[in-house]
Amino acid sequence: MADARTEHASRIARIQGLYAIVGDEDPVGQARAAVDGGALVVQVRMKKAPSGTVLAAAREIVAMARGRALVVVHVGDEDLPTEEARRILGPALLLGRSTRTLAEARAAIAAGADHVGFGPIFGTRSKELAVPARGTDALREVAASLGAPVVAIGGITLDTVGEVARTGAAAAAMIEDLFSRGDVRARAALLAACFDAGRGDAGRGHAGRGERVGTP
Repeated sequence: MADARTEHASRIARIQGLYAIVGDEDPVGQARAAVDGGALVVQVRMKKAPSGTVLAAAREIVAMARGRALVVVHVGDEDLPTEEARRILGPALLLGRSTRTLAEARAAIAAGADHVGFGPIFGTRSKELAVPARGTDALREVAASLGAPVVAIGGITLDTVGEVARTGAAAAAMIEDLFSRGDVRARAALLAACFDAGRGDAGRGHAGRGERVGTP
């Protein structure tokens, strides 16, 4: 049991760098290109597909990413409560929760999430905003206070991913600026390098992204 907890904690600590969110259009191909370019975390967000299709894609992505990147489960505002999601998933899988404030982030971790998505940091065209953009000052506060990995999300681009990394956020979640700029592999490599450079500038002592991590 202790070994399992240690392994789980080790995997949580490896949520870092470029975090790719793949959607309904060729999710396996998107994930493969992103991981080939340097994404260290993949989240499957298929809103339109039937559950069987989502499960099949997720299994293929897990197999593809094994030994290279983490594949995580994430629950948002319209999904199951964190406690119920954790009960269904069991203790082994990594679970994230969407949050908007430090209080929400703390509640998510207390309810069983391993990490939180925090945002929107900037305005975004991929999702209608229910709340104003949080900004990097709020992100910095949450990253410094939470004691668990914080994944920044919402409107992050090549121009701002380094700024996001300098706040101390563990990772930057990307959709549009990763998958809508042509060569996904090349774009992922560029985004990952910019995040790493920003994290280095922050001088926070985070590990580099050289170590690839496995999936369950």
